[in-house]
Amino acid sequence: MGKIVYITGGARSGKSSFAQQKAFQFHPNVVYIATALPIDGEMEDRIQKHRSARPREWQTIEIYKDMGGAIQMIDKDMEAIIIDCLTIMVSNLMLEQDLSWDNMKARQIDELEGYIVSQVVELIGAIESSHLTAFIVSNELGMGLVPPYPLGRIFRDIAGRINQLVAKQSDEAYFLVSGLPVKLR
Repeated sequence: MGKIVYITGGARSGKSSFAQQKAFQFHPNVVYIATALPIDGEMEDRIQKHRSARPREWQTIEIYKDMGGAIQMIDKDMEAIIIDCLTIMVSNLMLEQDLSWDNMKARQIDELEGYIVSQVVELIGAIESSHLTAFIVSNELGMGLVPPYPLGRIFRDIAGRINQLVAKQSDEAYFLVSGLPVKLR
């Protein structure tokens, strides 16, 4: 049975580095699942920095949806996966939709969230039925200001509920503050 280690914190809190440190116990049998898309120069730079920070021996899969199927295809020799990160996954799933964010109805938001929840439930199920230890990285979004625009509020609300879902299913959970982990579970 797979194990979920949930790692959250604010921007630049050390989440990814902590996940990699935890995954080193399984080195070199680690698969890194990167959810970011190179949509602009800034994101391309971030992706490159993340690539250079992890060992070359680790296998990398770049995917942000239908991860359950990808996890089921991971070689049996692998022992751990890092999913970095859940909030980028949520963002990509939202932005692939052709929606008028400023005019969204509650029903549309519920349908969108249902779709994203189904993706995460599939991911959790694939991890739980595997032999893998999964380190799931996500941003804590609920401690800042309320975004002044609808897309930001919708994202914050959906990502917050997704974080709760994954945290509840986790075997271990950590909150990173200034590079220091606080064990939650």
